[in-house]
Amino acid sequence: MTETLLLAIALIGVLGVGAQWMAWRFNLPGIVLMSIAGLLAGPVFHILQPEATFGEFYRTIISVAVAVILFEGGLQLKFRELKGLGRGVVQLCFVGGPIAWVLGAMAAHHIAGLSWPTAIVFGGIMIVTGPTVIMPLLRQAKLTSRPSALLKWEGIINDPVGALAAVIVYEYLHTRNISNLTDFQVFGSLIIGTILCVLWGVLVGWLMAVVFRRGWVPEYLKSPVLLTTVLGTFALANVIQEEGGLLAVTAMGVTMANVKMPSINQLRHFKENIAILFVAGVFVILTANLSWETLGQLDGRAILFVAVMLFVVRPVSVIFSTIGTDLKWPERLMLAWIAPRGIVAVAVSGLFAGLMAADGVEDGMLMVPLAFAMVFATVILHGFTIAPLGRMLGLASTLPPGVLIVGASPWSIELAKRIREFDIPVLVADPSFRRLRSARQAGLDTFYGEILSEVSEHHIEFSRFGYLLALGGNEAHNALVCTDLAPEMDRAKTYQLTAQRRDESRTTVSYSLRGRSFLSVEISLDELLRRHWAGWAFQFTKLSEEFTVEKYNEGLPDDAMLVMALRKGVLVFDTEESPLEPQNGDRVLAYVPPAERKPVQPETEVEMSRSKEAEELEARKQAAIDKVSP
Repeated sequence: MTETLLLAIALIGVLGVGAQWMAWRFNLPGIVLMSIAGLLAGPVFHILQPEATFGEFYRTIISVAVAVILFEGGLQLKFRELKGLGRGVVQLCFVGGPIAWVLGAMAAHHIAGLSWPTAIVFGGIMIVTGPTVIMPLLRQAKLTSRPSALLKWEGIINDPVGALAAVIVYEYLHTRNISNLTDFQVFGSLIIGTILCVLWGVLVGWLMAVVFRRGWVPEYLKSPVLLTTVLGTFALANVIQEEGGLLAVTAMGVTMANVKMPSINQLRHFKENIAILFVAGVFVILTANLSWETLGQLDGRAILFVAVMLFVVRPVSVIFSTIGTDLKWPERLMLAWIAPRGIVAVAVSGLFAGLMAADGVEDGMLMVPLAFAMVFATVILHGFTIAPLGRMLGLASTLPPGVLIVGASPWSIELAKRIREFDIPVLVADPSFRRLRSARQAGLDTFYGEILSEVSEHHIEFSRFGYLLALGGNEAHNALVCTDLAPEMDRAKTYQLTAQRRDESRTTVSYSLRGRSFLSVEISLDELLRRHWAGWAFQFTKLSEEFTVEKYNEGLPDDAMLVMALRKGVLVFDTEESPLEPQNGDRVLAYVPPAERKPVQPETEVEMSRSKEAEELEARKQAAIDKVSP
């Protein structure tokens, strides 16, 4: 028995995490691959039978997983980030949500054939549009800021709201069935229990913030203490009210996200990693536990139900909830179509399906296959249509992924201007307004402020950028920038300037804390600036079958530095880990000394001439500005 249980746990982990890795590797929806893995292991080949394997702990495992997922979602909900979105997000969530709940419940009853209790619970669950699904779609589609922000925050807010709606309805039905209380008494006890659970979660979240802020828990114990506290809060709240733990952990997460607390980002990343493991396990377990009998109940009515949810319920709820806002019709149409369901919808459906079946609601288990049908349909349809629809409505950027440069200096600004010549967006960020002056005069986009501040999250659309170059003079700050933004931008796309790369040096930041080393040679910003003032310059060269890599290397000065290349529309940087090896068809950017700055082919000569003219024009403009400046 023990060996069977261990094998089942290991197989669930391998299938769940393996499916997510394949989704990342081949740019596919992770939810779909995890669901397919569970179906193959369960109903198809009968390798996994979760309910039989885990027995009485089956529902407990699902409950704990849902609790951790909702707590992690609550940690993402920061109220101060909603201020700039006005009435749009408020009405979309708190007006559109109830409309979608009512219409969804009616569709579930009259079209899918669910009983009213099951339909009302399922309608509440279908409010959710999880951020774990919508965020990859937004990065893929590159939507403009407002519709992107609305979709993002709708998902973050509606995750706990949909789960709470299901909890409240289930608690009402469950309490009414097991007691002789009147409806008024049931509602009264439900309201009191809900308030107590929420207050319990808020209290624990506030106490955890105080404990961490005062240093009563050492750094290495913070994550274990937090996870243990989440589980304890969940268990005690369930004593107050059955399934009230979901309310408590959500309130706890929201509270911790909105109070001052040290190491919140590290804790958030840890909880995110734990949540990913639980998500993988929940998806595999729920799909593997489906039977052919349950799947066979998904007939034409289920397909019609999904169609009504997509083409009627969502558009109606969005159009009515955005009345009186300043949203334009293209933005409303985008919001009316895009509403992918994800992890929370399936996990919460699986939890309450089992609970309602245990209470004698015969069609309770139908919520799971219906939830998967909604997930499959929305992820596939919305995933393939969000980018074309965004372009058609004029809400999507047609530019390639941009470059975020942190640290303004004459050298980094000159590099930014050359990257812009690739027709790639560039943003230069620096906390010094004076150092950004040359960038502003060159027409570059700039951000004045500390990139690590919370304010930057409100002013920079990080989804627009595919590359991070930390080029400041402080290597420790460069490393901190790369470490902090790596989860947002992908660590493989974060680069930093590093002069000393030997870990045994007492003046070097550990390699494990740094981004990828920008440039394959050890060089400091001071040395790059010295070369800049000595007359070194960037030089473009287009490689082709006529002007090959061999000819280019022959004409390149020995002390020249390769910086990057544009290869099939993708930027490839020279790094210590992967030194740049030019290929035919590349547009290569090199940094060359003044004595050797001679054309190696006609295109290069033209570009260098234009660059020289631009430099002279900029110098004249600067001289004129300095002349009239007080």
